[in-house]
Amino acid sequence: MLLLLPAFGCQGKTDSASTLPTPSTYLAVVDSGVQTGGVKMIPIETPVGKFNVWTKRFGHNPKIKVLLLHGGPGGTHELFESFESFFPKESIEFYEYDQLGSHFSDQPKDSSLWTTERFVEEVEQVRIALGLNKDNFYLLGHSWGGILAMEYALKYQANLKGLIISNMMASCPEYGKYAEDVLSKQMNPAILDTIRRLEAAGDFQNPKYMELLLPNFYAKHVCRLQPWPEAFDRALPHLNSDVYLLMQGPSEFGIAGRLANWDRSKDLPKITVPTLTIGGTHDTMNPEYMKWMATQVQQGASLICPDGSHCSMWDDQPHYFPGLVSFIKSVDGGSFKKGELSVR
Repeated sequence: MLLLLPAFGCQGKTDSASTLPTPSTYLAVVDSGVQTGGVKMIPIETPVGKFNVWTKRFGHNPKIKVLLLHGGPGGTHELFESFESFFPKESIEFYEYDQLGSHFSDQPKDSSLWTTERFVEEVEQVRIALGLNKDNFYLLGHSWGGILAMEYALKYQANLKGLIISNMMASCPEYGKYAEDVLSKQMNPAILDTIRRLEAAGDFQNPKYMELLLPNFYAKHVCRLQPWPEAFDRALPHLNSDVYLLMQGPSEFGIAGRLANWDRSKDLPKITVPTLTIGGTHDTMNPEYMKWMATQVQQGASLICPDGSHCSMWDDQPHYFPGLVSFIKSVDGGSFKKGELSVR
């Protein structure tokens, strides 16, 4: 039976309460030399050479440091900009980060780089460069970043204090099945038939394809805000389509790239660190499956955002951020209990 975590703001007294950063210490200058606004380019060793990836630090908290893994693959940190309105006031140190191939980072053309295994080693190099460790390191992955976070945890969880899997299932075949068996049946049959015919013909560049997907799928299951936040207008043109198409395929409506057969559902019990799974009622991912994931890891909690979709950090902020902060602070304070996360 699942246990109920305390509501946000009601964790009770913790050992860390007296050592929370003050505004002055949270905003303190911790880097010597020329100040860069927290930006750091990190050199990454790969099988085909050395490249640089972009990171940006917000705040300073020696006990809580969150590294954000964006979606895509080939997406950008920009869809994490909403975190800037919530984490600083909770004194949470966090890092936005463009993975190799993405926006502010180097964008090599060698397709052999675009594998989950290579990305995992990149995250480990970023962790080391930023000085994150088992006493303070929380890894949050959204969408594709959730796949990467799971893969990282299965190899390097000894370095983690907490794991957050945001809006991602542990099985791409199950993700595709949910899109086919549940979400597609919610669409107008005539519109769905046109989308299927365009996909069968490989005619993804046809303007009609996105004209149909945007209002009938993306606006309902990717982000439900109307209009979409300005960050989306910037982020979408910055998507590295070469990486995205190779690994994900041409659409969020199912998956068809190198990740098509990715499945770690049977390996979830190997994850021992405190883990939060986040989903949205209107998500492209099955919210019931994401609740199930929290019962499979050894120390899991789930948060389902009732008004959220795939980008719940934008369209259901009243549930997403209080729940996320509650999880992080309960782990930090030693009061974490596995189960469903309740937010009032």
